[in-house]
Amino acid sequence: MTRRPTARYLAILAGLFLAGCAALEVTPPPTPEAKPAPSPPPVAPTPRPTPPPHVRFFPDFVAVIVQPGDTLSSLAARYLNDPSLDWRIAEFNGISTLKPGDGVVIPLKPLDLGGVTSRGYQTVPVLAYHKFSKHTSDRMTVREDAFEEQMAFLKKNGYRVIRLDDLFEFLKRKRPLPPKSVVITFDDGWRSMYDIAYPILKRYGYPATLFISTDLIQPTSTTLDWKRIREMTRSGIDVQCHSKTHRSLGKIENGETLQAYFESVRSELVESAKVIKRQLDTDVKYLAYPFGDTNSLLIAMLGKRGFQGGLTVVRAGNPFFADEFRVGRSMIYGTFDLKTFADNLGWIRDEGMK
Repeated sequence: MTRRPTARYLAILAGLFLAGCAALEVTPPPTPEAKPAPSPPPVAPTPRPTPPPHVRFFPDFVAVIVQPGDTLSSLAARYLNDPSLDWRIAEFNGISTLKPGDGVVIPLKPLDLGGVTSRGYQTVPVLAYHKFSKHTSDRMTVREDAFEEQMAFLKKNGYRVIRLDDLFEFLKRKRPLPPKSVVITFDDGWRSMYDIAYPILKRYGYPATLFISTDLIQPTSTTLDWKRIREMTRSGIDVQCHSKTHRSLGKIENGETLQAYFESVRSELVESAKVIKRQLDTDVKYLAYPFGDTNSLLIAMLGKRGFQGGLTVVRAGNPFFADEFRVGRSMIYGTFDLKTFADNLGWIRDEGMK
């Protein structure tokens, strides 16, 4: 667990700042004159820009007195080169807003790539949807107003919808994630995802991943076609693999020999990846297992063919130590009310931390 600075340490930083102490600079030793030839005239070094009086730089932190117009996002853009890292400043200082005159400390490096704190360890829920309808719902079909209410709930309650790639970077301990991160996914390739869910996602600016079974992609009134899929990819929808025919890849079918099963699974992976590459010029990286079924042989085949991860339908959040080929997902059913939806968004676990 990475230790965050204590209140005493932050107070010392603030005291140094208010006292006007600047970070020490090490002056390199003078270069001895070349002999016997005389040294060339010294070149005046380019002066470093002097920081404004309300800013002090330290090796791993920047101490700032908030100015009018400053926001968490603008400070993150200025000092971390990424406005989306505003959460890092907020979490480090234990704040949610700024006002002029506040003193804040900006950590220049991630403090913990695994999301482990004294409260517990971070988990990332992945939500899975299938079909949508304007007026009716059933187990696999979410009504339009319910989906709108769920997306508004995420925004209102401070959740950050992240890309699937961001989650896998977190699982590889290459990227820290904001608290309350969540991933949104869709399975199969139904037309209602484009007609109903996609406009709502665009309105909120949420990224999402669509897992398609390529044989299902046809120009019908109920299924997606490649023209609509290409339109969605231009607006931040990532497209990944859900097999070719949607058969269970983790189970041998009745009467199927092991060799026949192996060849069928190989074809499901290879052919669907080829179609997506041809239609979207995209190399697939992830597979959502049809019906959530998987096994060790399938996982080995995925690794051999360059897949970076697989997603189940096990209702569980994903900590940094989750198996990248057994990522949990929570199916969101049309029978859920808002409280049941919220119950699938747990993002911190404290088992073993007390």
